[in-house]
Amino acid sequence: MTAGTRFTLVFDADDTLWENNLHFERVIADYLDWLAHPTLERTALRTMLNDVERANAAAHGYGTKVFLRSLHDLFERLWERPADVREQREIEALAAALQDHRVELMPGVAETLRELGDRHELALLTKGVPEEQQAKIDASGLAPCFGVGTYIVAEKNVEAYELLTRELALAPAATWMIGNSPKSDILPARAAGWGAVFIPNTNTWALEHAELDAADPGVLQLRTFGELLRHF
Repeated sequence: MTAGTRFTLVFDADDTLWENNLHFERVIADYLDWLAHPTLERTALRTMLNDVERANAAAHGYGTKVFLRSLHDLFERLWERPADVREQREIEALAAALQDHRVELMPGVAETLRELGDRHELALLTKGVPEEQQAKIDASGLAPCFGVGTYIVAEKNVEAYELLTRELALAPAATWMIGNSPKSDILPARAAGWGAVFIPNTNTWALEHAELDAADPGVLQLRTFGELLRHF
């Protein structure tokens, strides 16, 4: 980056600033144990659940309620009947911890954001149910870092990035999206003319995976959040 240049840095939230999908993965592991299907292996069950989640995300969006719907839908598909009252309660109990909106910041996030805020303009862009996402933002204590603002959208597609560009009068060439999701953070930001910083997370949701162009000069890949300070 050019020394002294002031950029607008837009950050993803879940699995970039704090762990999120890890908590869902723990629920899924418990759910598959609870299912104890007599013939299907866990890998097959997980593939089926991914398919159910993909369909429900397209139809109903994201968040804990949609996730619970997917668990119920998979049960009904496997057993060819809806869960009874006892089974419904057991499924909901498995996912109860997700309602707490606990926030576990990634290492170095708070310190890095504070330093970057002295050099650049910072914003946050996340997708999902507004109430759930806002609860996590509030719990994180990071909201004051984002002087440009925090934005919650239903989907992070190229239209969302282009709309934010217009609303904030951003200069795409001086705007960077930082996130862990190729599908939601990197590819649509690049399509909108922004730069993008990819910080992989081993716990990224399978539905957020996508192929990146290794030759794209507008994508910077880092190993850790703290490495941002070496580039911005």
